[in-house]
Amino acid sequence: MATDTLHDQAAGGDPRIEILLVGMNGDLRGKQIPLEAQKKVWAGEIRLPSSTQSLDIWGDDNDDITGLSLSVGDPDGNCIPDKRSLAPMPWAPDGSMQVLATMHEFDGTPSFMDPRAILASMLKRFDERGLTPVVATELEFYVVEQDWRETGRPSPPRNLTYQGDPNGFQLYDMSAVDALDDYLQTVRSYAKAQGLPADATTAEFGPGQFEINLLHRPDALAAADDCIYLKRVAEQAARKHGLKSTCMAKPYSDHAGSGLHVHVSVIDRQGRNVLDAQGGEPKKLKSVCAGMLGTMREAQLVFAPFANSYRRFQPGSFAPVDLTWGYGHRGTAIRIPDLNGPAARVEHRVAGADANPYLLLTAILGGMLLGLDEELDPGEETTPSHAPRHTPQLSHDFLTAADAFRISPFIADVFGKRYQQLYGDTKRKEAITFLRTVSDFDYRTYLPRI
Repeated sequence: MATDTLHDQAAGGDPRIEILLVGMNGDLRGKQIPLEAQKKVWAGEIRLPSSTQSLDIWGDDNDDITGLSLSVGDPDGNCIPDKRSLAPMPWAPDGSMQVLATMHEFDGTPSFMDPRAILASMLKRFDERGLTPVVATELEFYVVEQDWRETGRPSPPRNLTYQGDPNGFQLYDMSAVDALDDYLQTVRSYAKAQGLPADATTAEFGPGQFEINLLHRPDALAAADDCIYLKRVAEQAARKHGLKSTCMAKPYSDHAGSGLHVHVSVIDRQGRNVLDAQGGEPKKLKSVCAGMLGTMREAQLVFAPFANSYRRFQPGSFAPVDLTWGYGHRGTAIRIPDLNGPAARVEHRVAGADANPYLLLTAILGGMLLGLDEELDPGEETTPSHAPRHTPQLSHDFLTAADAFRISPFIADVFGKRYQQLYGDTKRKEAITFLRTVSDFDYRTYLPRI
């Protein structure tokens, strides 16, 4: 479908501009403004309660544990738009636009709760050192039938099943791509209309699972914006075709989980890649790997922010459990795809597709910064013929990860103590709710037998 025909097929109605805030869970919240009233957006006159960015996965402001809502009068904040993120909404009436904003206090300072502001603060640390991270993301997601609300569970698109069962593993299977070509064409058209640097699209292991790569950006904030917009594009395109997209880390028990891989290189003010080994010993590459590995357990709550996230960390899967690194080894937590030249970089392979990209990049870059400031040792390399013994492991438990996040000095430094407490306490409450909930598995397994 050509980009210039998309608006012809969009829903009728008046054009609008949507000003969007990124919430704690990577969800988008905001306001729709008639396009003719957009001056209010650019004048910084759009307000929302500051607590908008403290809402948990159920939309609860948790004032009893945060003290940020009714107990202080639920004050407003100013939504300051970032004009660089202005993009058309090809699924909406012709002329409609969307723009990402950062929540600010009335004194002009960014809110400590705003994920975009948190990442921007980390990028200032790199800038102070004369360094710029160059970032690319690879997003995996599933497309499922729209009847999930009625059935209570996802099911693969009918084009990928036979008598209701998946056709089998679809990794790199072009017939799977062809079966959903109309949907994927719409995704690509929407992405093109928004100027997203989308590159390759591949079929992944699971039925209806796809990966879209976004090209490198010498602006990590823009890279995170690209990722959050791509998630919305996938969702809106699915709606157009009577489907649903999901970035749940593990929507099916017996199929692969979805990851969000991040590639990072670092350039100096002369445009040189400081991770370039130049044919010699890649000390900087190893050191930034060590920085990320050494902080990974403390930051796991960012990489795996929900109870479902921990179903993805299984032995024998491509979701890393051991804190390992290697050259080109896809079973490691940190992979070095290239050693030399402008493409020298690290790949962080731990996060699920459900991760908030702004918080994810903040944690990754914070770990890398440790390795740039000091020379650190990542330990033994993992190779196809050798795996180090007794390596530290990530947690399989949501509550354990929440508790590690809440007491970490690294997290306090990178995210700020107030956000550490807010995020950690909110996720801890979610983890306890999960543990207290008796599931269908409990009933099916234990009720007939115990």
